[in-house]
Amino acid sequence: MSSQYSWGKEQALREQIVRVGRLMYERELVVAADGNISARLDEAHVLCTPSGLCKGLMTPEQLIVVDMQGNKVGPGTDANRNLKPTSEIFMHLEAFRQRPDIGGVVHAHPPTTVALSIAGVSLADCMLPEVIVNLGLVPTTQYATPASAENVDAIRNLISSHDGMILQRHGTLTVGRDAWEAYMRLESLEQVARISLILQQLGRGEPLPPAQVEKLLAQRQKMGLARPGEEEEFCQVCGVCHLDGQHIHPLPEADSEADLIRAITQAVLRELGQAG
Repeated sequence: MSSQYSWGKEQALREQIVRVGRLMYERELVVAADGNISARLDEAHVLCTPSGLCKGLMTPEQLIVVDMQGNKVGPGTDANRNLKPTSEIFMHLEAFRQRPDIGGVVHAHPPTTVALSIAGVSLADCMLPEVIVNLGLVPTTQYATPASAENVDAIRNLISSHDGMILQRHGTLTVGRDAWEAYMRLESLEQVARISLILQQLGRGEPLPPAQVEKLLAQRQKMGLARPGEEEEFCQVCGVCHLDGQHIHPLPEADSEADLIRAITQAVLRELGQAG
């Protein structure tokens, strides 16, 4: 292993992953042998959960070290000698490859989030201030067969600009500086799903106004949580748009050329402070 590899670091991460797995199971974010967790050991090695084990009943010794090709490496123990890496390991490795800032990855099956993804309810909205700051917009991938190459493809174009995403009909993928932060983002995501479900049942709920979202994005930027490319998404979804350092309002859809001209005129007047 590389010179950055540390047995002390590995042991601490083993214990952290076991703790995260226990919480995921106790809070019903996974059941049976669902889900998987990983942590970066160094630039060439990742510690991950084994396939087929209940995440609430794992021991630190059962976790497996793999290289960046997904091969089981390093000295084995009696506890993991006959175990294989999680079948989702390549999804984890894609996240680590694309983003050096990621130290931990968590894949879970939170029931409310999964149900909303099947029902077609998006969680990429601007409803909750703490989610805007800590998670940003949460996209939903196209459906892909679990533990397949197409599942890796489904996250490839999203992981660089998102810390959490919903895998259509499958679950969630959250990342962080370590497995603990990735787990906390999983909890936040499922909480958003629960609130969204209640709003659906109540038949009401309005997103935050763009001016309020803009303040939250300033906080997100100050905390170092902003991701490259997210500005366009927040413009499209939340109406927080900027041009040459100035805030502009997105134009509404127009049914005709005359409507478009009218909308452009209103937008210009609004920016000049002359429109009601």
